[in-house]
Amino acid sequence: MAKEYDVVILGGGTGGYVAAIRASQLGLKVAIVEKGNLGGTCLHRGCIPSKALLRSAEVFKQTQESDQYGIETENTKLNFLKVQDRKQKIVDQLHQGVQGLMKKGKIDVIEGHGRILGPSIFSPTAGTISVEMNNGEENEMIIPKNVIIATGSTPKTLPGLEIDGESVMTSDEALQMESLPKSILIVGGGVIGIEWASMLADFGVEVTVVEYLDQILPTEDEAVVKEAEKQLKNKGIKFITGAKVLPDTLDRSNGIKIDAEIEGSTKSLQAERMLVSVGRAPVVDNIGLENTDIQVENGAIKVNKFNQTKESHIYAIGDVIGGTQLAHVASHEGILAVEHIANHNPDPINYNHIASCIYSSPEMASIGLTEKQAKDEGFNLKVGKFPFQAVGKALVHGETEGFVKIITNKDNEDLLGVHMIGPHVTDMISEAGLAMVLDATAWEIGETIHPHPTLSEVMGEAALAVDGKQIHG
Repeated sequence: MAKEYDVVILGGGTGGYVAAIRASQLGLKVAIVEKGNLGGTCLHRGCIPSKALLRSAEVFKQTQESDQYGIETENTKLNFLKVQDRKQKIVDQLHQGVQGLMKKGKIDVIEGHGRILGPSIFSPTAGTISVEMNNGEENEMIIPKNVIIATGSTPKTLPGLEIDGESVMTSDEALQMESLPKSILIVGGGVIGIEWASMLADFGVEVTVVEYLDQILPTEDEAVVKEAEKQLKNKGIKFITGAKVLPDTLDRSNGIKIDAEIEGSTKSLQAERMLVSVGRAPVVDNIGLENTDIQVENGAIKVNKFNQTKESHIYAIGDVIGGTQLAHVASHEGILAVEHIANHNPDPINYNHIASCIYSSPEMASIGLTEKQAKDEGFNLKVGKFPFQAVGKALVHGETEGFVKIITNKDNEDLLGVHMIGPHVTDMISEAGLAMVLDATAWEIGETIHPHPTLSEVMGEAALAVDGKQIHG
């Protein structure tokens, strides 16, 4: 007999399992349908494993430069298999934690591939889930009152550029490398491409980044991009922008060789391996959307401000709806959907109040509008900028490059955007996020007494700099 639930969630990634926990807290009977491992892309193929590798790269680079701290080391060696082993232990530990949370919340986890069925004898509306079980048993039918689609995304590729997992990889395959190449060509200079470029350069790999647009990191503030490119070039990373790779010229006979069209001329590029990092595509195929009235636009599921699809009892969250493809966004979209299902009247998410982070070295973090966006929207601006070089703790750390930039509305003192590049800024951006949620002004941030010596002093000084009142600059 088919099981009935208040909520069934297709996908147990960050958005899906957080939604399930919140549903359980609200007393709803909930199940997750997941064909892979709980935690999804973020835990197993994205956020966590890539940051574990980035941390090892950081430690390796710092060890090589330890003499500047008065610590002499000889014959520093990299054991990449141990690096990978450490990464996997972190993933496994967190995976066990998620499994424990499911048991704690009495959440049923159904292991298989779920598809939404149309109206049937089970339900007068679309939404019954047929699960193709991983263990090969007969399909299981599940009858939910509400469905949350949280199927995530998968790496995009370029037409004609076949991924073989060896000479040509996406980030999925790169995370499983057993050895590092001597050289790599990274196609795509967005967030993922830059994180990999930074990591591999710190591991000693010769890195070339090829970007179709005229600059890397096209969503970031121009001042941050300029500083990032300078610091990354100092690592030895080469950048080729305004370049279109030509997949039909790919030669895999000896490493990889491919042509790129740059300003009307053709240039040949060569490396041991290639990493294709050109974005991620929502997973909307083979989940039964054709059996519903759900709309798909530009490859993503269309939802309203509460994450409802055109079928009001079916919601969608996370990467599958396009937009801001970040794990913390998916989690909060999941909470929003569940609270809407439970009639808790939640406030819609203000996407302008969501911080984004880039975990390269240097780190970057931002929230709100870039300076260009603010100008294009017609705001009258006041901008404060303060360098880490003038912060004592940055000198102590030996990481003095970078800055914090605060953009405000001159007419009413509202914060419009905060942009950071430098040491540990991914840990500091939340102060800016809280300030924006509370509608604080730069003056209020500047009046906040930041402890000394800390890296966070740069935030206070940048806030004071909005009105030219910075103390140490």
